[in-house]
Amino acid sequence: MRTVLMVAEKPSLAQSIARILSKGSCTSRKGLNGACSVHEYTGSFQGQSVRFKMTSVCGHVMSLDFIGKYNNWDKVDPAELFSKAPTEKKEANPKLNMVKFLQVEARGCDFVVLWLDCDKEGENICFEVLDAVQPVMNKGGVREQTVFRAKFSSITDTDIWNAMNRLGEPNRNEALSVDARQELDLRIGCAFTRFQTKYFQGKYGNLDSSLISFGPCQTPTLGFCVERHDKIQSFKPETYWILQAKVFKGKDSPLTLDWSRVRVFDREVGQMFVNLAKTSKEAKVEAVSQKEKTKQRPQALNTVEMLRVGSSALGMGPQHTMQIAERLYTQGYISYPRTETTQYPENFDLKGTLRQQANCPMWAEEVKALLSAGLNRPRKGSDAGDHPPITPMRAASEGELGSDGWRLYEYITRHFIATVSQDCRYLQTTIEFSIGTERFSCGGKTPISAGYTALMPWQGVPLEEALPTCQPGDAFTVDEIRLVERQTGPPDYLTEAELITLMEKHGIGTDASIPVHINNICQRNYVTVETGRRLKPTNLGVVLVHGYYKIDAELVLPTIRSAVEKQLSLIALGKANFQQVLQHALDIFRRKFHYFVDSISSMDELMEVSFSPIAATGKPLSRCGKCHRFMKYIQAKPSRLHCSHCDETYNVPQNGAIKLYKELRCPLDDFELVLWTSGARGKSYPLCPYCFSNPPFRDMKKGMGCNECTHPSCQHSLSALGIGQCVECDSGVLVLDPTSGPKWRMACNKCNVVVHFFEHAHKVQVSQDSCEVCDASLVMVDFNKARTPLPGGETQHTGCVFCDPLFQDAVELKHATMRRTAHRGGGARRGGRGRGRGRRPNPKKPKDKMAALAAYFV
Repeated sequence: MRTVLMVAEKPSLAQSIARILSKGSCTSRKGLNGACSVHEYTGSFQGQSVRFKMTSVCGHVMSLDFIGKYNNWDKVDPAELFSKAPTEKKEANPKLNMVKFLQVEARGCDFVVLWLDCDKEGENICFEVLDAVQPVMNKGGVREQTVFRAKFSSITDTDIWNAMNRLGEPNRNEALSVDARQELDLRIGCAFTRFQTKYFQGKYGNLDSSLISFGPCQTPTLGFCVERHDKIQSFKPETYWILQAKVFKGKDSPLTLDWSRVRVFDREVGQMFVNLAKTSKEAKVEAVSQKEKTKQRPQALNTVEMLRVGSSALGMGPQHTMQIAERLYTQGYISYPRTETTQYPENFDLKGTLRQQANCPMWAEEVKALLSAGLNRPRKGSDAGDHPPITPMRAASEGELGSDGWRLYEYITRHFIATVSQDCRYLQTTIEFSIGTERFSCGGKTPISAGYTALMPWQGVPLEEALPTCQPGDAFTVDEIRLVERQTGPPDYLTEAELITLMEKHGIGTDASIPVHINNICQRNYVTVETGRRLKPTNLGVVLVHGYYKIDAELVLPTIRSAVEKQLSLIALGKANFQQVLQHALDIFRRKFHYFVDSISSMDELMEVSFSPIAATGKPLSRCGKCHRFMKYIQAKPSRLHCSHCDETYNVPQNGAIKLYKELRCPLDDFELVLWTSGARGKSYPLCPYCFSNPPFRDMKKGMGCNECTHPSCQHSLSALGIGQCVECDSGVLVLDPTSGPKWRMACNKCNVVVHFFEHAHKVQVSQDSCEVCDASLVMVDFNKARTPLPGGETQHTGCVFCDPLFQDAVELKHATMRRTAHRGGGARRGGRGRGRGRRPNPKKPKDKMAALAAYFV
């Protein structure tokens, strides 16, 4: 029987597709990387009975990077990155062993069906998967097609089966356009980033950013924010005056009228108009008009509009919104969330999609009314030729989706129902008055039919106080006429929604990458997100953009990147040559880079006005948990971390090196963890700067790192990583060093004992179970298949470091100071989840290596 390998983009997607295609009869098992499952079943393919294997990747299999020596910032001139530095594809996440996993599953397979996301990035991943699996697959006949591409827009039975019955081929041109974008962003971004980071961090210590990055899309995105900031800073308020008139008729409430001249900028002229109007005690009705108007229902929802609404109405950042949308999609609640199209296809089942929402109490009444009366034809939008608009695919409840997931799903559903509803209709009434020689007016709106605003009430016509009934020639009594002084105001900072609109308009990024670029300028501390999700540039962000303008405005203006995006689109359409587009863009930016380097003093003049010399403040290292700004690491003894914003100083261990620990945060106080290390042959452990100076628990003292913290559930604490009592000192516990792989080790949290074990293992984890002999925590080890010490080529084993005979030759005890060396280690499980010492192993057999080691250290 022949075998078909099917690959999806995410594990959850693979599971859903396998469930649909196998009709729930598949068997599942974990793959060798532990992250991806394999779902197997039998069925029919290309007219023959086959065995299906459905699995997945976890996003991109490969990533583009420079070869080893060109990643050394100190030894490579950034200018070389434009042409001399060779690039290579590396595994995007080496720990996942994705290439090996795919090859193991593909070996002996006859066909491959690619279920990657149906966008350009998905096409690119298709070819990453093919590069991994094709060398180990069975070779088909000369004319036999072995590679197939499934195209789908939602995880529904109908869509998945339609995709399976209409398989095509992956699009090489779209994949190449992504390759071109990756290489451009890598070469351009790294060259500028390395140069300006080294230049400015070598001179200034309070830049409040660990990386002074540049990006062909990121920098124009920041430029939009700074442009608005500059308008606010340069704004000069101007005084103006308006005539405010109040009139009434009988016992009706007074009406406030709008002046037809709107405003004047000269007070004396304004006073003259007041005097002219005051010659009359009555306001005469000159005209009364009524006109029926409509508010059009929305067009079908695309990604950019969803991101705008997520930020402006739901209060969620673009990246968070996209993450939630992707989760809803993979769970089958909405259609594919990356689309530029705002028009439903002709064959789109609007009625069927609407019918699924008929029982949701929040909009059941409106849905049933539409199904009964008939759907309104949706407005014509634009068809970008990619995916249908974003729509709900099945009914859901808040309990199923969680708070943020439900809020986004609710908006998507309301928007969809609104697109097939009637327009909102209302009556616009305008009354025009004359008071003396001056003309005034007032207006009001009266709802006629709510239409789609019954589903989107925030867009409805507000209920206003009814205007009095009158006709031309009627007279109203003038209550007051006065001159009111006002001032023009500055614009506000850009909201995320406004920024998204600008990026779309100028072609900066794609519907998928726009959230990433906005998130980057926030993460790099170039802007801060203020109330109302407004983006306020930091001092660093402002100085960088002003510096780019002084040197070369095109580095920050959207024009060049927009032109490059158009060229990349031509590659995707097969209308432009990959190599020519790549080389042309690199040539432009190489010239700009050399000019930038030669002119850097222009930006430096701005920097020295705004920032302090490095000697005054040290280097930015990790974020403060209170203000979330970067603290400075002052290396001069005594070493310490200082937050200038909070004016707080935190101690760190001395006589070692301090570096950021994977940008992970302490669960108690949100401070970024740092890693202290005494060198390659010494010890290392993570610590929280705040906890180090302010012990969080009674049994902790100042100066303790995470390897002594008694937090019951933190992944970095003694409770999670402690293995057993130290074999030498009375009070220490041997703790796994999670940063030591592939040369794994555990170290005593009190003395200088270091135990090396399981070299070349992929993964080492501490189990919740304990050894029955010595009470130490068991250890779960996943060895490299090519170098596993386990019998029969096994790669995974769980056992006691000190007692398990399969681990005996993999354990070596040393001192961090390298005074003496011995083999094997003995110890006791940490009692009470990390605090008790337990008992030592009993050396019943003197010749046993482990017992001898225990006796040696006793």
